[in-house]
Amino acid sequence: MERRRLPLNALRAFEAVAHHGSFTSAAAALNVSQSALSRHVIGLEEALGRKLFERRRNALTLTESGEMLLAGISKAFEKIEQTLAAVVAPDGAERTRRLRVNLPPSFAMKLAVPLLNDFRRSFPDVVLEIGTPYGGPGAEVDLAVVYSRPVVDDAVTDLLWEERPTILCHPSLAPQCKAMSLSDFVSANEIVHVRIVDLEPHHSWHEFARQNGLPISLVSRGLSFDTASLAVQYVLSGQGLVVADPLLFAGEIAAGELVAPVAASHYEGFGYYLKIDPEGLGDPLISAFRSWLIQRFKTPAPIAALASRDGKPGLTLISTSG
Repeated sequence: MERRRLPLNALRAFEAVAHHGSFTSAAAALNVSQSALSRHVIGLEEALGRKLFERRRNALTLTESGEMLLAGISKAFEKIEQTLAAVVAPDGAERTRRLRVNLPPSFAMKLAVPLLNDFRRSFPDVVLEIGTPYGGPGAEVDLAVVYSRPVVDDAVTDLLWEERPTILCHPSLAPQCKAMSLSDFVSANEIVHVRIVDLEPHHSWHEFARQNGLPISLVSRGLSFDTASLAVQYVLSGQGLVVADPLLFAGEIAAGELVAPVAASHYEGFGYYLKIDPEGLGDPLISAFRSWLIQRFKTPAPIAALASRDGKPGLTLISTSG
């Protein structure tokens, strides 16, 4: 479709309906009649030759074509909005940019403050919005760090670091290791699990057991937490063994609050990956953040240093996940 023929009003109507999930709410938000909004969307579907919504009684859902269109036009409208704001800003006024970043919860809790304070010193005019929902970059997010195995998808993906989880526990439990085998040590203590999205709750401990010659039944017990940070917080009380990434909790280990009592670990390819929509690489700010973050995680040493630092004041994290 040629630029001069782009149906901008229809695209705006479609975006509003997709965002609100109903024609009634979208019409009220845009201050237009519901019939006019409906005509715009129907006309857009006819022009594209694709259904954008599945219309059912009391339900309105995007089709695959609708999801693709929404992702593209949301970013395009936001870029237009940012450009117009820069154009009308008074001469000499400070021009700000917004950067929306999704981080895994434990990554955000342990590393976000020192990392983003460093970024803010280099990019003081950038407004950072940090969220912790599961998922990669999309219409609502410029870039994301995700915890996963390597996957092939449409995003530009950079590995920040691979994890090799090992047993972590309170220092009071560590002396048991000297007098016990690994099997007896695990058997004698409570097992603390960290759930990984889309995998069974005991997955990490089961994989640790398989790779270290322990019976799976030995670790199919205990309690589970949604994040590694919560699991480690429980372990810090003096109870239980958790399999987690020691680099992520380097601060607690350095402070003597947490120990890695055995050399045994396991490897599955899980790690922290930076994901960006390919179109985002054309944005100087997104590209700069990508280069900066990759540089910060080139070796394990900066990760441990960051994890062991206290967050410095002066950075406001704007939660986008409630």
